[in-house]
This record gives sequence, C-alpha cells and structure tokens, in this order.
Amino acid sequence: MSKLNGGRNLTHQVTYTLGAAIVRGDYGVNEPFPTEAELCEQFDISRSVIREAVKMLTAKGLISSRPRQGIRVQPNSSWNMFDEDVLQWTLTSRPSLELLREFTELRIGLEPEAAILAARKQNSANISRIHDALRRMEAAERGLDDPLEADIAFHSSILLASENRFFMQLRNFIQTALRASIACTNQLKGVEVASESDHRAVYEAIVAGDQTRAHNAMLALLTEALALIDASLSARENTPDGVSATL
Repeated sequence: MSKLNGGRNLTHQVTYTLGAAIVRGDYGVNEPFPTEAELCEQFDISRSVIREAVKMLTAKGLISSRPRQGIRVQPNSSWNMFDEDVLQWTLTSRPSLELLREFTELRIGLEPEAAILAARKQNSANISRIHDALRRMEAAERGLDDPLEADIAFHSSILLASENRFFMQLRNFIQTALRASIACTNQLKGVEVASESDHRAVYEAIVAGDQTRAHNAMLALLTEALALIDASLSARENTPDGVSATL
C-alpha cells in the first residue's frame, strides 16, 4: 500500500484503506495480518493513529485485536453490514447477487410495513414528498431526471413517511445499498429506468389511506426484484464452471 496523503484525517485514511482491503479479500480469515508496528512502518505514521484505526475497524466487526493474539480478520458473518462504510466497501469491492438477494429480503421485511404506516399516518407533507419523488421518476422516463436518484428518493420518502424512527434512521443505509441494487435489477430486467406506473400504485394507495393495498403494491415491486435476482442466481448455478454470482 502507498503512503497516505495529508488531505484527510490520517486515522480515517488508514481505516478506509485497511477496511477496503479486508473486504476485498487482501487479508483473509486465519491468514497473517500485519502487527501494529508493521502497520506503522507501512503507512509511516505513529502507533497512536494505527491504534485508533484498529479500534474503528474492530467496532465495524472487520477485525479483532486481543493481547497475545494480535490482529485477526473476522469472518464476514461478523461484519456490521449496517455500517455504511462496510456496506460501501462490500458493494464496491465484492458485489454479488447473493448480497443483493439478502438486501432485497431485508427490504421486503421493511418497506411494505413502511407503506402501511405512511397510509395510516396520512401526513400531508410526507405524502407530498412521495409525490415529488414520483414526479421525478416520471421526468426520468422522459430523460429529464436521473432515474436512479429519482427511484431512491421515492423509496426513501416512504421510509420517512412511516414516521417510525427506526425506519427513518435506516434511510442512509437503504440509500447506499439501493445504488447497487436498483442498477442491478434494472439491468436484469433489461430496462434503464424503473416503472413509474408500478410505483404510482404504491403512492395512490398511500394517498387513499388503503393500508392493505399500499402493502401489497410495495411488496409486488420488491418480489419482482427478488424473482429477477433468483432467476439470475439459478442460471449461474447451472453454468458448467459453477462460477459464483458476482456482478
């Protein structure tokens, strides 16, 4: 690895560099990991900076650091996938259909329920925000807006309209993952933009206060995405070389 530049906090630079390398697979589980002294020499920085970076990576679940055991890479089952850095590194370095399937399964557990709450709460300002996002999607179909950002805005606005603080605090996480997920499912579907009419069904149900219809309309969007991912996974599993479903 190259020496760090001075444009960013050194601790964060080390954290990002090592974190991305771990997620990329440069350091495997049960494989040797540099000691603090070796990292100091490698990055040409003080031990205090390295120790802070190690603490940050430990908090993200990527490594463990114990006396007499040294630094060890944790299996990916221990990684904090709700950490935006870990999620971003994973989507950038090791994107896979398996990962996107898990994310879509999470969305199925969250977004239809958020649509129910939005239909129940009937907050006019929040519903107006959903409508604005829908209008952006309509403009995107005519090439007048960014289709990915419009789609993300729609789904984020429904989480906000749920007025559930837990759902609302997941918005940044959802937005980060949606950038990869939507692009992938649109590619699998053979389209460049998401269907505004399919999303309008969710909006109209929310406006009408029809909780069941809002739930079902959102569920239909997500189960279609899941079916596309499953079909692609199945096709790749049947290839002669059995290649992992990496994007």
